[in-house]
Amino acid sequence: MKFFDEFRTFAVRGNVIDLAVGVVIGGAFGKIVTSLVNDLITPPLGLLIGGVDFSNLTVTLRRAHDGIAAVTVNYGAFIQTVINFLIIAFAIFLFVRLINRLKRAEAAAPAAPPAPSREEVLLTEIRDALRERAPTADARDTSRDQ
Repeated sequence: MKFFDEFRTFAVRGNVIDLAVGVVIGGAFGKIVTSLVNDLITPPLGLLIGGVDFSNLTVTLRRAHDGIAAVTVNYGAFIQTVINFLIIAFAIFLFVRLINRLKRAEAAAPAAPPAPSREEVLLTEIRDALRERAPTADARDTSRDQ
């Protein structure tokens, strides 16, 4: 039973839960990035490069014969995968750059001055009370003349 207790302690520890949440969010974010690349970025890029699809480029090492499939090196699929990676990496770079700018703008915003301490408030009240009770300069001068 000790083995299962150790496993339970490990599985419910905070880091494991955080990692699981990160994996799930990462998977969902991966789908968003894949859609961004496949549906929004790749079509205009394909239009710019003339609709070239690299995935069909192959070198045949042995032709198909007698029911045996051809042996090919699919270098075009590799090129297409590298291009997709570069597009995804660039899209994520732009996203992270935007987040970092927002964080810097938030950090650069001046912080509100801290509220005065209890002692400062009390001293301010005492000062104001003394000002109200203190005679003005004219009142002091007239009292000396009498």
